[in-house]
Amino acid sequence: MKFELQITFHGDIAAFFLPPRLRAKSPIVREMHEKTSVKDVIEACGVPHPEVDLIVIHSATGEGPFAADFRWQVEASSRIDLYGFPAPREILPWAPRLQTSRCERFVVDGHLGKLSRNLRLLGCDTFYEARADDRRLLEIMSAENRAILTRDRRLLMHSVVQNGFCPRSSQPEKQTIEVLRRFGLYDSPGAIAPFTRCLECNGLLMTVRKQDVLKQLAAEPRTLLYYDDYRLCAICGRIYWEGSHLAKLAERVSRLLAQ
Repeated sequence: MKFELQITFHGDIAAFFLPPRLRAKSPIVREMHEKTSVKDVIEACGVPHPEVDLIVIHSATGEGPFAADFRWQVEASSRIDLYGFPAPREILPWAPRLQTSRCERFVVDGHLGKLSRNLRLLGCDTFYEARADDRRLLEIMSAENRAILTRDRRLLMHSVVQNGFCPRSSQPEKQTIEVLRRFGLYDSPGAIAPFTRCLECNGLLMTVRKQDVLKQLAAEPRTLLYYDDYRLCAICGRIYWEGSHLAKLAERVSRLLAQ
């Protein structure tokens, strides 16, 4: 068995994921010798499947175009067009897209700690453990129905990953904006609720009376003197108050929401 595939990546997935030797080639030509899934074909080029929103197949026999999912088996010469998220609406508008447009719960890998902190600052439910290995991240993702955020392509390529995203920028604030845009959080009422989650453990914050934190803040007499409003993390017990650091955090929130 021998057949040829002509593969074209559209949108920023080509510029970001394809190695330099392949970016200048359009289409990418692959000679195949056995039947394989289109997912494997895509990822052999270096593109994780969660980044592909629409797969369009044009058969050499004249069949198509038609949309395929990642399980579709390639066994004959074909032309394959791959579109990142969101796939253009005018391309096979009746075909279901492969990626979810919205998600409000995330698991973030250990190299994106500042991104996770920003998401928690905005009130997004964000699991993060600095030393969590891939197995742990994938377990949390599956058990809690979270989208995984990572710049590790191999992690995104695991077959169990249904929802995931690779931030393009290396800057935490830009990464945060990318995630908010990718998963529709700017347009989802209630998805963003700044200052409602613990920055350290992701727990929800609850308002408490000053007398309820006197013991915990015994070593902070000036804090108790100047501040009356406090919030307590329901999980780790960390206490928050409107100190001088709040202005910097509020400025960061304003920048993120201004996008």
